[in-house]
Amino acid sequence: MSDLAAMRLLLQQWIAEDSRIAAPGGRWAVQRAADRRVIGGAVLLPLPPGNEDWEMGWQLHPDEWGHDYAEECTFALASWAFAHGLDEVFTVVRPGNTRTAAAVRRNGMHWVGETRKYFDLDLQVFRLRAGDLDRAAHEGHQPPGYTDT
Repeated sequence: MSDLAAMRLLLQQWIAEDSRIAAPGGRWAVQRAADRRVIGGAVLLPLPPGNEDWEMGWQLHPDEWGHDYAEECTFALASWAFAHGLDEVFTVVRPGNTRTAAAVRRNGMHWVGETRKYFDLDLQVFRLRAGDLDRAAHEGHQPPGYTDT
């Protein structure tokens, strides 16, 4: 965001959109437990087109990367989704975003392929089913050429 006014406008738009999102969807602030500082945001939203598939995702301030907050977001969002009746959730990742791909794999998400179905972008698709939530993703499916670095 370029400034506080732009962020306020975006938040107002999100609040209006959230009133139309079916449960269990939504947007949440991510707060660090130790000091309650907001360090990012998380979403559980239906994916276009068709709003049949549900995406979970997060954005964290770069200073907070590497502290396992992405994994905590993945676990919390998936737990919320499954507790509210969803059978599976997806995360879509740009092919070069190895940090996010590694984070979702650590929480048991399985790579299921690449698509342009969502947002008309080339994206890798990772899926998590309720029974997979506690499994180690390193035994799961990995994208072509994946190396754990």
